[in-house]
This record gives sequence, C-alpha cells and structure tokens, in this order.
Amino acid sequence: MKDERPRDLPGLHNIVAYHEGFYSGGVPEGDAALTLLKAMGIKTIISVDGAEPDVEQAKLVGIRYIHLPIGYNGFDEKRKLELTRATRDALQDGPVYIHCHHGKHRSAGAAGAVAASLGWMTPEEAVERMKVSGTAPNYEGLYACAANATELDPKLIDAVPANFPEVSHPATFVKAMVEIDEINDHLKLIEKAGWQSPADHPDLVPAAEAGRLADLFRISAESTKAKSKPPTFLGALKQDAERIAALEAMLIAQEKYKDIKKLSDTFKQVQASCKDCHTKYRD
Repeated sequence: MKDERPRDLPGLHNIVAYHEGFYSGGVPEGDAALTLLKAMGIKTIISVDGAEPDVEQAKLVGIRYIHLPIGYNGFDEKRKLELTRATRDALQDGPVYIHCHHGKHRSAGAAGAVAASLGWMTPEEAVERMKVSGTAPNYEGLYACAANATELDPKLIDAVPANFPEVSHPATFVKAMVEIDEINDHLKLIEKAGWQSPADHPDLVPAAEAGRLADLFRISAESTKAKSKPPTFLGALKQDAERIAALEAMLIAQEKYKDIKKLSDTFKQVQASCKDCHTKYRD
C-alpha cells in the first residue's frame, strides 16, 4: 500500500488500497469500469451503498457482487462482522473492491474497520488510511467504526453466516418517502441550531443527515414507481438529490464555509420542491 492519495481511472474514482488486493473506491460507472476492474484482477465487489448494484452486468465480466449497505453514521457490530467475513472469504478467490457512491466516506469506513478487524493494520493506521480516501471529519461515526475495531478471533468470524446477498433491496418507495420526511424533520432541528448538531440531539450529524437524504432521493429516482410517473416527477427527484448533495458538500466544508444563509436557502428549495410535488402527485 503506497497510495499517498486516491487514484482515478476511467469510470472508477477515489481508489485507495487498504491491503494487498483490497481496494476502496467509488461505484463503477458503466460497463467499461467493470471491465477495467476485471483487468485489475478483481473477483468480488462489495457494495456498501444504498442503491442496488448492477449485478447482471458484473456477472457478464466474471465478477461477483455482495451488497451490505451501511449508513453515514457508521454501522453496528453485526454489519462489521459480516463485512469482515465477506472480505476475508472473497480474498481467497482474488482481489476485492469495496465501494459506496463516491468512495470517500462509507466504503473507506468499512474498509478501515475490516482492515483493523483482520489485523492488517492498527486502528490508528486504519483511521489514517480513511483520511487518504478523503473521509470528512464530520463523519465521526464512520471513523469510530475503524478506531474502535480490533483484530478478531477467526472463530468469531467463522461463526458469521456466509450467505451474503447479491442485492439488498432498498425500502419501498413509500417507506423511502416516510424516511425522507423523518430526515427532513432532523434537518429542520439542525437548521434551527445554526446548522450544527442540536444540543438536545447530539446524535444528529448535519452532513450525515444530508447524505442520508441525498441517497434516498437518488435511490427513489431509480425506482420503478418513479420511472412510471411523468418526466417532471422524475426530474424533480433528481434535482432534489443534486441540491441535497450540494448541501452535504457545504456542511462537510462548514469550517471554511460560513454562509449559513446559503445552507438554509438550499434546504428551502428542496422543501418547496417537495411541497410542489406533493400538491401535483399526492395530495
């Protein structure tokens, strides 16, 4: 592992090695990216993103997919054990590529925790590796997953069921909308606190909540239900996903970015779009 900074290849972004044959990065963009992964010797892709992976296309180039989604706030012990066993076992067949959407935050947190759990590096080294991937300091929960990981007894890993899914189907469209409403309420509390974690809700990390919301809009826009609606409906979902992604980026850079009004204006645009969409298609 000599990467001092992430590498970009055609259709593959933010690639960082966490161990020999174990790489973290962004989602493969198109068939050419999957072919390139195959040329790199990758035998297994582990996705920790919320969206359904392109399993069939990966199969065409001889790559297996495992889908174990995690959140921006981190993941529990059960998921850490699953990720650890999935990685350890897959490496017996050849190199492994783990990805989220952008490859900076969630996949880096998962890769760091796995590397420390398998004894490839210390928790401190795993945290430093996440910084190479570009994991923002705002994602304290992801950093904690790596920082608190210790080398696991192989017997504990062996006890984890190994029947990992190719696709973990996301929530239904209706459930996604319910979760969007919930996160919207969280962001209202965060906005009221000056775009900081509210004193009475320190568990609400501004960038993480925005990241969750952006993911839900993005995944909802890819759903069959959304595609069955008029093009304006799908366009609104995609536009809101872009707006919330922009809000997330601003919150990540908030130490340098002090334009609170722009944060609120961007959030209000999304709220207005949601209200307009509900009037046209739901109410």
